[in-house]
Amino acid sequence: MKKKMKLIVMSALVLLVICMAIFAPFICPYDPYEQDLSIAYQTPSLQHLMGTDAYGRDMFSRVIIGGQVSILSTLALVAIIAVFGTTIGIICGYFGNKVDFVVMRISDLCLAFPGLVFALAVAAILGGGIVNAVIALAVISWPKYSRVARGLTLSIKDCAYIEAAKLAGDNSLQIICRHVIPNILGPIIVTATLDIGTMMMEIAGLSFLGLGAQPPVAEWGSMMSNGRSMLQTYPWVVLSPGIAIFISVVIFNLFGDTLRDAVDPKNISGSLKNKN
Repeated sequence: MKKKMKLIVMSALVLLVICMAIFAPFICPYDPYEQDLSIAYQTPSLQHLMGTDAYGRDMFSRVIIGGQVSILSTLALVAIIAVFGTTIGIICGYFGNKVDFVVMRISDLCLAFPGLVFALAVAAILGGGIVNAVIALAVISWPKYSRVARGLTLSIKDCAYIEAAKLAGDNSLQIICRHVIPNILGPIIVTATLDIGTMMMEIAGLSFLGLGAQPPVAEWGSMMSNGRSMLQTYPWVVLSPGIAIFISVVIFNLFGDTLRDAVDPKNISGSLKNKN
């Protein structure tokens, strides 16, 4: 009962964060891109809850609208790598042979480099922009899902109910859709949920280094980068998006931990070991 209540609470918080990102333009008290130099660098107050930046833009509004870019791009990234990586892993685990060998070696190559360093190289080649940042991270992040899906598929492909489905005349696609995917979906969803916080930090990191969202687009990592020289004089310009990243990452990580415990801690632990 306690775990169920915790899951409900964390699910509500995640839903709240996502809804704030979706409806950000309607929540902002001010235009996040409207400049007014007469109120530049105002300290946080009742009128401007997080103060203003160098151009007099309301930081609270920019943090809210920045969440739309940061959170939604993170969710899109995790969805892409989860679907693509899981599909590749199922194909490799179920059919095996040369396809499995080639894809797993490509996976090993991607995992051999530090993830963010590899992403920096890909993003530098593609150029700046939040879309290119998502593509760069997707290129280097799918192997973890392919390994989890492959390991789980290998563990069930010789089970009795799979053999029964073959004897009943089901083809490979039917077996994968009816039996393989439903049995490995839980660990994949939990892995993806736990990955949201990491991907959010990496997108913010690329934007901070100038390889993600470009000004004047409001994005948390880019906002921190633009204000980093004012950390000692006007700290709210940097701390406001930083706090937003911190809170969002904590919420999604706690939700992932809670979901993992609720689904099946033993199976999830095994799947994460296979990932490594």
